[in-house]
Amino acid sequence: MAQRIYIKVVGFSDEERHALNTLFRLSEQCLIMYQLWSTTARGPAGMVLLDGGSYEARLEAESPMNRNLKMLWIGADAPPQVWRSLARPFAWPEVIEAMDAVFQPPSVDLDLGLPAPAQEDRAPKRPPKMALIVSPSRDERLYLRARLALASLTQADEAESGNEAMELARSKQYDFALVDFQLPDMTAWNLLRQLRQGKKPIAHVAMTKAQRSLPEHVRAWFGGAEALLDSPPHPQRLNAWLRRL
Repeated sequence: MAQRIYIKVVGFSDEERHALNTLFRLSEQCLIMYQLWSTTARGPAGMVLLDGGSYEARLEAESPMNRNLKMLWIGADAPPQVWRSLARPFAWPEVIEAMDAVFQPPSVDLDLGLPAPAQEDRAPKRPPKMALIVSPSRDERLYLRARLALASLTQADEAESGNEAMELARSKQYDFALVDFQLPDMTAWNLLRQLRQGKKPIAHVAMTKAQRSLPEHVRAWFGGAEALLDSPPHPQRLNAWLRRL
């Protein structure tokens, strides 16, 4: 059953607040929906998120009113009262994962399509898969990075344009890529061809588009894309594609 959790936020820059608000808005599609707590909220705060660089954060951590609340500290020199701390620089998916660890009921099956870990797995661990996320939309890049992190795929680079994506693809070997159909400097088809046929070809590429049509699905398939997903992708469709990698 879906639940709404209010998060009290203390400190953070305007840019960090924007990223956090974006993730809260995207959480409306999930079973756990996060919302910024305020004095007019319909319920109490379930957690306090503290920016360790702000003076108010330490006062908040020492406040007796928060004694029974989980407090997540971002930064150095975390006070002993906090439940957990993350050092800067940090990634927002790490913050969301830490929050989910508190509020996710253990009996809920998220159906991420991941195989259950074996009790005794003596096989050598494979290196983590590397992803390339290409989109001019900062919100979509944040969403995709968060969805990948929830599927235990935390190694990802981001590019805002086709040329930036090609620079990254020339220097690293990526296992898969997610490419926004709308790029500012080249067509997605041109970038798709270069990613699949470059010196370090990317074996698995999916494209995202706001409005998809059957001809575009066909063109994407013949162009070398393995999937044409919504923009932003629906979690189940994205997970279904990730399971095939």
